[in-house]
Amino acid sequence: MSGQMRIAFDLSFTHTEGRWAAPGSWVGADYPDLGAFVELAMAAERGGVDMLFFGDGVGVPDTWQGSMDAAIEYGIQWPRQDMSPFIAAMAQATRHIGFGLTYSSTYMHPFYVARLLNSLDHVTGGRVAFNVVASGRVTDAANYGLDGLPDHDGRYARMEEFVEVCQALWDSVEPDAIVRDRVTGRFADPAKVHRVDHDGTYFKVAGPLPSVPSPQGRPVLVQAGASPRGIAASAAFADVVFGMGGHLPSQVSHRERLDAALVAAGRDPADVGILWAIQAIVAESEDEAKSRKDRMAQMLPPDAVGAYLSYNSGFDFSTLPSSFALTEVADAIAAAQATQAGFVQRLIALRGDDATMTRDEFFDEGWRWATGYEQTVAGTPGQVADDLEAQFEATGRRGGFMICNPSTMPGSLHDVVGLLMPELRRRGLVRDGYAGATLRENLLGR
Repeated sequence: MSGQMRIAFDLSFTHTEGRWAAPGSWVGADYPDLGAFVELAMAAERGGVDMLFFGDGVGVPDTWQGSMDAAIEYGIQWPRQDMSPFIAAMAQATRHIGFGLTYSSTYMHPFYVARLLNSLDHVTGGRVAFNVVASGRVTDAANYGLDGLPDHDGRYARMEEFVEVCQALWDSVEPDAIVRDRVTGRFADPAKVHRVDHDGTYFKVAGPLPSVPSPQGRPVLVQAGASPRGIAASAAFADVVFGMGGHLPSQVSHRERLDAALVAAGRDPADVGILWAIQAIVAESEDEAKSRKDRMAQMLPPDAVGAYLSYNSGFDFSTLPSSFALTEVADAIAAAQATQAGFVQRLIALRGDDATMTRDEFFDEGWRWATGYEQTVAGTPGQVADDLEAQFEATGRRGGFMICNPSTMPGSLHDVVGLLMPELRRRGLVRDGYAGATLRENLLGR
């Protein structure tokens, strides 16, 4: 997966954190309007975007002050739909663009997910990716009957077994098992349909999958772990990794650590790219782009920032003292088995292991993280392309970018499609057209 950039567009939060009311947002079409999603898919395909991506979470954030009120009032990380039916509809209006769908290996069962994704791969004609996540939010856990989060490393062990079972199920019916011989009445060859008989630590599954093999055989596998254990899981099975952008030294380190883990797992690092998460504001002039970025400062009030940070870190930041060491907060987050690669960890990477902060300093940085201000590249098509090209070169020209949390929808997508993609194409950084019929061919080149 080297050479040219792959470009994905994250539609997970196009309607949350104040974006639903920002200039350039939909008027007369409110989330989750199906027609709006179909229109977005068609526009993204016209621009040559490789994949539309949907993250997921099933809890309404209630970590901040132990209450859902702020999240509900300001639309923080909610509402969220199961996007599989929406993807099925978007696929009927498009021919090439792929779709990334998220399910939690922490809470879901692999047989159900393997069968669902097989069916969705048929419906889309081979254009599905599966984003496998080890859930790290206490609120989500409560909806599956758990009082707290399972052990951090244990979640990744479960994830690896989850994927192992899914892969065995997807392979349990060989591609040419279906005969359909009208003369003899023989539908399939029994020798090419296999039981799985998996009996592991977390799952016991007999198999086979009672489904016809799908166009891709199995979906493209995406994984976003950035902790040491998460990177090991990525190296074990991921076709492409979703990585945090916005801080080049951390990106270079992530690439190096992933490469080492891939070699240890017996895989070729050239085969696994990273899609770096960025936010992009693209405009005809630099002044207009900067003006739009400056407006991000007014997107969220303090309680909304607190709700966002607390939910995504698994720690109630309303309890912070007036001054504290960042490592103490990171240790508390780790002790709660929550995410080990979030906002606090990024602050430590920027400020050092011995950094201390005041509460006011922390929340001043926090709104930049919650809105994506620090991760937002803003400028003309040439300026944004310069930035992406520099990151792409520095991280080994393997993968590309996941354009996330746009400031407005559909305005931001149309700017990317109409302004940025032509500039990247002019430079030879993205393909001119789609390379194949399936997402695997287009995203991975194989």
